[in-house]
Amino acid sequence: MSDRYPEIDEVIAYIHQNIYDPLPLSRLADYAAYSPFHFSRIFKERMGLSPQYFVSALRLQKAKDLLIHTNMSIRDIGLEIGQQSLGTFTTRFTERVGVTPSHFRNSAQQADSLFQTLHNLNDWRESAPAIITHQCIEGTIEADVPFDGVILIGLFAKPIPEGMPLYGTLLPGLGTFRFTDVKPGIYYLMATSVSWGSQAKDFLLPHTTLRTRSREPIVVEPFTTVPYQEVSLYEPRVDDPPILISLPVLMGNFISRLQSRPEAAAGKASRP
Repeated sequence: MSDRYPEIDEVIAYIHQNIYDPLPLSRLADYAAYSPFHFSRIFKERMGLSPQYFVSALRLQKAKDLLIHTNMSIRDIGLEIGQQSLGTFTTRFTERVGVTPSHFRNSAQQADSLFQTLHNLNDWRESAPAIITHQCIEGTIEADVPFDGVILIGLFAKPIPEGMPLYGTLLPGLGTFRFTDVKPGIYYLMATSVSWGSQAKDFLLPHTTLRTRSREPIVVEPFTTVPYQEVSLYEPRVDDPPILISLPVLMGNFISRLQSRPEAAAGKASRP
């Protein structure tokens, strides 16, 4: 964890405490006793995100909480987090979470089913690309505390786990990971975990799950080897961005890829 600009931690706590209030840049800068320009610069340098983007991410996380824990209408939830238009709220939620607000609210049963399917898997290997024309990103993932469960790991375009990862997979535990045929670009490695004893709400709202994120971007260039990545899952920290992407969506996509493997299709075809 970076020790740069520790005052940003106080601003983040202030944002959490006042998340339903208007939080323009000027208000946050005043709280930190900086000019808006200077505050915005050091916040982005520390967090990788602008202050307003971070605030909007936390508000979407609050929307997820309200969808699961209350009977408020979707329109009222949008208004609660500052979205005046139902259409705008639905669009932004869907883009950054991966499902509509309505689907997310009603996804607990499906989430449990997907999680049980993962728990019963014997073979977690995905099919390798037939032809590899780009780079591979390999590494090892460990944990600061004892852990037994599934790990969801991906490469994202921004330093926040939202939307679908550009490359992603699931692991049946700690150990090695590998992304193949990664196109040139700039990526942020992020992961979280779900212990096998978890319930659906524990990973629909992953506030306490172990996680990790790269502090620096991973740059993939043609004909250049990407350094081996060594990361460790840790307990949530104050400056971690919220995990917006719906973890059951990632689980379902992974299971679908396994079921589409040639050997899986052959197994289905051979059954009487």
